[in-house]
Amino acid sequence: MRIYDIIYKKRMGKTLTKEEIEFAINGYMSGDVADYQISALLMAICFNSMNEQEIFYLTDAMMRSGDTVDLSRFGNLSVDKHSTGGVGDKTTLIVAPIVASLGCKVAKMSGRGLGHTGGTVDKLESLNGYRSSLSSNEFLGQVEKIGIAVTGQSGNFAPADKKLYALRDVTATVDSIPLIASSIMSKKLASGAHSIVLDVKCGSGAFMKNEADAKALASAMIDIGNKFGRRVRALITNMDVPLGNFVGNSLEVYEAVQVLSGMGEANLTELCISLASNIVSISLGVDIDKAREMVEDSISSGLALNKMKEWINAQGGDISPLNEPDLLLGAKFKKEYKAKSSGYISKINAECVGIASMLLGAGRAKKDDIIDYSAGIELKCCYSDYVNQGDTVCVLYTSNDSLFNACEKKLDEAFSLSEAKPESNTLIYDTL
Repeated sequence: MRIYDIIYKKRMGKTLTKEEIEFAINGYMSGDVADYQISALLMAICFNSMNEQEIFYLTDAMMRSGDTVDLSRFGNLSVDKHSTGGVGDKTTLIVAPIVASLGCKVAKMSGRGLGHTGGTVDKLESLNGYRSSLSSNEFLGQVEKIGIAVTGQSGNFAPADKKLYALRDVTATVDSIPLIASSIMSKKLASGAHSIVLDVKCGSGAFMKNEADAKALASAMIDIGNKFGRRVRALITNMDVPLGNFVGNSLEVYEAVQVLSGMGEANLTELCISLASNIVSISLGVDIDKAREMVEDSISSGLALNKMKEWINAQGGDISPLNEPDLLLGAKFKKEYKAKSSGYISKINAECVGIASMLLGAGRAKKDDIIDYSAGIELKCCYSDYVNQGDTVCVLYTSNDSLFNACEKKLDEAFSLSEAKPESNTLIYDTL
């Protein structure tokens, strides 16, 4: 078998076998297949796609390239939620303690932020002392005891995916449904959860810019999960505008506490309730209406917020800001960003807001950049709100006031105004 023949076969639009895919992935990991050869194969996949069986074989090869977690002791109670990335997406901070408070077992490995999208681990590490690295025994022991543990991703989970993604990022091969689906699901499957709910974003702040592509990606990931015997459900959700009112690390922890206290922004609250309800439904085997009732009771009774405190405390984090959330809004410098003219807000470009937050220090342009946990943006106005010239649209938070100027220039690109009130946005397009 030669990698040349495999590249040529896919370039001609033919179907690769399990053995050919494994040869390519294993050869790349061992060094027998060169970067330029696997890059050529990735480009051929981008042009000619893959069928369901090929995607399954690719996911399996990447999953088996490193360690896996065995959560079989928890059965279908072991759950995971994955978002395909967005701006202001703090749903894990909210959904995980809700479902854990209802008996689900959340053994979750989350990533760090890069570029305009934030990372769950960075948000958690904004709480002093939070340990994002646990040994396997600590991790599973904590899930056994309190139902939840969230750590950073191990360097040896689906290492083939990590190497492939580095190549995709510099060879214009990121935007491919087979490659995105296999990348996400190889890590989800290696993490071991039996019940998985996917939050597939579409819109200006997401990889998938339209609903049709988001549904195609969701369907591919559901098919992969089903072939591996996992229960998988996907929600297609809106990322044309930022999720919630806060973008930034400690700011998003603040907003998570607001939701769990029953005082959260409406769209963020509704999305979290929907995600949590679907997790509870497929893992506990109850219908969606009963699951929603359980989730709402968990929030209103304080059970979910108490579970969040128990979880953060178990991993060494300081829970005092969870009791006094205003402590999470303590950036050294704050500045109001004001409307340049009057009108209805007809567009809030989520990607631009995410980049603006990054320019304040809340995100990373490169993996080794140091982030400012206190930095970020608070949206004071929402899509379709009317603003007068000079009204405060956002509040900017940072530890370095020299960063305000670049942030404000990016925010000028984010907001569009119109004379007529725009139609309301759809939050959840579909559930698959």
